[in-house]
Amino acid sequence: MPLHKQKHIEYIVSLDKQQKDYHYWATEHLRLNGTYWGLTALCLLDSKDSFQKQDIVDFVLSCHNEDGGFGAFKDHDSHLLSTLSALQILLIYDSLDVLSTEDVDKLVKFITSLQLENGAFQGDRFGEVDTRFVYTAIQSLAILGKLNSQIVDGAVDFIMKCVNFDGGFGLVPGAESHSAQVFTCLGTLAIANKLDLVDQELTGWWLSERQVENGGLNGRPGKIPDVCYSWWVLSSLALINKLDWIDYEKLKKFILDCQDDVSGGISDRPGNQVDVFHTIFGIAGLSLMGFEDLVPVDPMYCLPVEVSKKIKKWPYNDNE
Repeated sequence: MPLHKQKHIEYIVSLDKQQKDYHYWATEHLRLNGTYWGLTALCLLDSKDSFQKQDIVDFVLSCHNEDGGFGAFKDHDSHLLSTLSALQILLIYDSLDVLSTEDVDKLVKFITSLQLENGAFQGDRFGEVDTRFVYTAIQSLAILGKLNSQIVDGAVDFIMKCVNFDGGFGLVPGAESHSAQVFTCLGTLAIANKLDLVDQELTGWWLSERQVENGGLNGRPGKIPDVCYSWWVLSSLALINKLDWIDYEKLKKFILDCQDDVSGGISDRPGNQVDVFHTIFGIAGLSLMGFEDLVPVDPMYCLPVEVSKKIKKWPYNDNE
C-alpha cells in the first residue's frame, strides 16, 4: 500500500477549517500542540507552505502570556508542553526573532522556575511532575540556546533515577517502564550529551520487544499496538543506534494500514478514526525508516533534520 501523501496534506490543512464542529472547540486545550503536529507532518511531507506562515506565527503569539510562557490557546494558562510547541513552530519558520530579548528572558525565567530541587520539572504552576516535562523544558532551553550546567545536571540526575531494571524508563522514579517515557528520557540525555550513562543494550532489548506479531509497536508489555509508538520506540532506538532491531517491513505495513485512503490522515490502529497526533507520529516513524522520499526527521527533537541543525549543541563552545 502506498503512502497517500496528498490526501494527508489535504487532511491536515482542513483541520483548522472545522470551526463549526464541536470537536474543534472540545480540543482547544491541544490547539498549539496540534498546530506543531500538523506543521511538522507537512514538513516531513515536503509541504510546509500548505500552511500560511504569518497566520501560524500570529496564532502562536496570541498564546503568549504575561509570565513568559505559552498556553495551548489564547487566554489559556502557560504550560511547558505548549511552550515547546510554540518554540518548535517559530524555529521551523525561522521566526524566533519575533520574541524580543525581554520576551526571551521572561520565557527562560518561566521555564527554569518550574525546575524542582531534585532536577525534575513541573509542567506548570499546578505541580504535576513527569519526565515529559523534563524533556520539554530541556528542549525549549536548547532551542533558545539557554541551557546551563546547573539545569542540565539536575535534569540528568532526575532522569537517571527513572531508569528501571528492565532497561526502560518511567514517568517518575519507581513508575513502570513506558515507551513514551523512554523517548523523553533518552531525548533529554541526548540533548545533554549524556547517552553514555544508559545501558544501551538492555534498553535496546526492551524497546525491540515492543513489536508485536502484526508489526505494530506497543507502549508496554501486554498492550495492543498503536501507531504513535512508531515514533516513541523508533526514535529511542535511533538515539542509541539500534534502529535496525525492528522489522521495518512489518511496521511499515502496520502504519500504512492505518491510513484513511479516502479522506487522509492516520489512526492509532487499522479501521479507527484518524487524528493529527497519530498522523504526525506515523509519518515520523516512516521517515525514520527512510520510507520513500519523506524529509528526514531528527530523532532527538522530532523536527526536520535541517531545522534541528539550527539548535546550538550542548555543551556550548564559547569560542564559536
